Amino acid sequence: MTSPLVRFQNVRRSYDGVADAVHNLSLDVAAGELLTLLGPSGSGKTTTLMMLAGFEVPDGGTILLDGADITRLPAHKRGIGVVFQNFSLFPHMTAAENVAFPLEVRRIPKPERAERVAKALEMVRLAGLGERLPAQLSGGQQQRVALARALVFQPRLVLLDEPLGALDRALREELQIELRHLHEQLGVTMLYVTHDQAEALTLADRIAVFASGRLRQTGTPEALYENPETAFVARFLGENNFLHGTASGREDDLLRVRLDCGATVLARQGDAPETGRCLVAIRPERIAVAPISAEEMGEGALPARLIEAIYLGDHIRLRLDIGAPGTLITVKRPAGAPMTGLTPGGTAAVAWQPYHARAFRPD
Repeated sequence: MTSPLVRFQNVRRSYDGVADAVHNLSLDVAAGELLTLLGPSGSGKTTTLMMLAGFEVPDGGTILLDGADITRLPAHKRGIGVVFQNFSLFPHMTAAENVAFPLEVRRIPKPERAERVAKALEMVRLAGLGERLPAQLSGGQQQRVALARALVFQPRLVLLDEPLGALDRALREELQIELRHLHEQLGVTMLYVTHDQAEALTLADRIAVFASGRLRQTGTPEALYENPETAFVARFLGENNFLHGTASGREDDLLRVRLDCGATVLARQGDAPETGRCLVAIRPERIAVAPISAEEMGEGALPARLIEAIYLGDHIRLRLDIGAPGTLITVKRPAGAPMTGLTPGGTAAVAWQPYHARAFRPD
């Protein structure tokens, strides 16, 4: 990335002087990209966003915006649009007046102001609702007003802090797609904070995964999903089965692991050592299952016993015992896939391609 719009250089923030809420963060954001900051509560993602917005001051490091040092520049001088989870609309102002507020502060002439507000409301599909007060709008409509207000003054950068978190699932998924299309249409740079992995996968050009105040991995949604570097990233971004075992060296470009259930498997090496205890991760949709013996299924197959099959609408979730103490393996099959012979208590076998498994250090 040659000339990023945003650059964090060794940025640190602590609230108690002991533990870092954000620890030595170095991260670049390209102009025009939609970067999602993903992580659990307390991981440092919102603190990162607030430091960029100017609402928090770093204890160390530098924040650059288009090459200029803004580390201690007041928030109102940064020209950044911000959208919060709780909308933060003025309740006594109409939707149009809320959207117009950033333009009034910037002393934009009234005719131009009215034109920009009308375009912004149309852009978020609220044309004709400008005279309504926030209390007369639904939650989704209020969030659209907040988004229009953040975009109306044409900022180079828009920050969104869990903006859809207060909405119901169906509306949230609808607005995710709308926001993605809006970003593509406008080309504005966006940083989007969320703890929802599905939301991050839907929206992002690139995802930055945070945990315990540290940036753990960045990459495209596909790269992070297919090639997580640690067990934390694998666990947080999508569902995985984690099987305990012991690595005993390499076979070509794969790691050989003897699982606690007694079987030996091959896996791509994440951060696991070449020898010693490790976790082998396999996603449920990557596992094949059949009502036959492991010998019949072929090399690399594990014997299993089906515990239960749960119908979940778009897929069926199978839970199987593979003989490791306290370990059940989960397999996903598309709804409508043949289940002949797969009955609870019945014999089965599971298998996966070695390149679909990844070995990590135990976390």
